[in-house]
Amino acid sequence: MTDLRRLLAAAALAAPLLLVAPATEAAQADDAALLRLTTLNIQADGEVKVEPDQATITFGVQTQGKTAAEAMRLNRAKMAASLTALKTAGIEGKDVQTSSLNLNGQYSYEPNKSPTLTGYQAVNQVTITVRDLTKLGTTIDAVTSAGINQVNGIDFGLSDPKTAEDEARRRAVKMLAARADLYAAAAGMRIGRLINLSEGGDYQPPALRHVGFADARVKMAEATTPVEPGQLTVRIEVSATYELAK
Repeated sequence: MTDLRRLLAAAALAAPLLLVAPATEAAQADDAALLRLTTLNIQADGEVKVEPDQATITFGVQTQGKTAAEAMRLNRAKMAASLTALKTAGIEGKDVQTSSLNLNGQYSYEPNKSPTLTGYQAVNQVTITVRDLTKLGTTIDAVTSAGINQVNGIDFGLSDPKTAEDEARRRAVKMLAARADLYAAAAGMRIGRLINLSEGGDYQPPALRHVGFADARVKMAEATTPVEPGQLTVRIEVSATYELAK
């Protein structure tokens, strides 16, 4: 009876091994078959140029005061007027966000002497999104007239880039297939099955002109501050592995 129990126990332990072995052998066979394949690894990209439909701008108010309270009071008054001007220009509250608020002491420096506090500087910056680009110039004019004395840059973008991205994907895959056919033909082979396809892409705005306060102030004599949005480039990169056959 004892010997029978030992035989049954040994058989129970061996059963999983018998099940695993065929699976392992099958996986190894697949790996070996893949290694025997002649494959082509290739990359391509698709680009779409589109006109932007929105802009993000960072404005700032910088004020000086003999005391911290005075610097903040002056800053608060100018920023409040600027926010009112933004609202009048049609910029909704959800598109206005404070991006930084700083208060720093100002010092004079002389050789061999300790720095002397001369006053305080307050800087309050807000970032806004302009969704109607026809109002971009008038919006800049409105806030600079209201008290904004810093314009730290304009970034153009798309409110919904999906349509452009999908078109870039189609162009990328088309280019990928054409390039694969070219390489295969040059090697005297033909394209077999697609083994792997992956995507990596980036959204590339054009180089933007930096619009500073000096530019805006000089242009105030004109009807509106001229700002040109140009075009955006949406690029999608794809890579693939193809099987090559004779």
